[in-house]
Amino acid sequence: MEYIIPGIIVILVLILIFTNIRIVPQTTEFVVERLGKYRATWSAGLHVKLPIVDKIMKQVTVKEQVLDTPPQPVITKDNVTMQIDSIVYFHIFDAKLFAYGAVDPVFALGNLSATSLRNIVGELTLDETLTSRDTINGKLTVILDEATDRWGIKVSRVEVKNIMPPEEIRRAMEQEMRAERDRRQTVLEAEGHRQAVITRAEGDKQAMILAAEGERDARIARAEGEAKAVLLAKQAEADGLKALKEAAVNEAVLELKRYESLVKMADGRASKIIVPTDAIHVTKTNVLFSEMTGLGNVTQPAENEPAAVEEDPCCDRFDNPDNAPGAYPTISD
Repeated sequence: MEYIIPGIIVILVLILIFTNIRIVPQTTEFVVERLGKYRATWSAGLHVKLPIVDKIMKQVTVKEQVLDTPPQPVITKDNVTMQIDSIVYFHIFDAKLFAYGAVDPVFALGNLSATSLRNIVGELTLDETLTSRDTINGKLTVILDEATDRWGIKVSRVEVKNIMPPEEIRRAMEQEMRAERDRRQTVLEAEGHRQAVITRAEGDKQAMILAAEGERDARIARAEGEAKAVLLAKQAEADGLKALKEAAVNEAVLELKRYESLVKMADGRASKIIVPTDAIHVTKTNVLFSEMTGLGNVTQPAENEPAAVEEDPCCDRFDNPDNAPGAYPTISD
């Protein structure tokens, strides 16, 4: 018996010690009270509390938490009622303030977020509310962070999740958006048509300019070619005359050149030929010379004498030009 009672006491002490050992996990803090008064804040690790005297009043997680507030009616500056909900990101930086600062700090944070959101949106119009989410988020973050410091809460970020205008406002906004899109489409089509017309006109202008420049270059080239041809012809003629002059040609060669010129003149389509007087004289001289010498006579004599031709009284005036009135004159020396 003398060993049983001490053994029981030792067992009871061990049970009492083991039942009062607490292991605080990571990212968690325990708020401990002793005899109803704040004693300490246990962080992660192994801790032992006194039985009956010490009490774990609250377990607090220091990880970042998310508070999703439900949609609530908000009236804008231009008297439009809409439903807005937000999300608050926060974490607890002081477990003691969180435990003793408010009865329900998270609930208080949600109500504070709703009232602050109403105040901010009430100073904005509908269009400003729809286009100023960053401004609303920044203002809400500052307000909530300052107000929750005494609760041991640090608000890191606030986001407006949904903004739901009334049905008639949404329909009006959709019509306005559709009209704006139609207007932009019309403007873009008109701008495209204008650019196409300008481009086409510029193309026609460039084509006309290029055609005119081509015609001008062609005329210049043609004129230069003709001028060069005339220059070459005159140069050739001058060279020929110079060669004739250097060759010291006689009168017979000059007469031959004159005959060649007469042949070229008679070969064209001209209806009249003007024969110089000296050419007529040379021709008659050559004819008389040919008749006297017989040179150049290539006509074969007739085998039989031609029959006598009776005189025609009506044509005697041509045989006797001296007696016939209106007879054609002959060329005499």
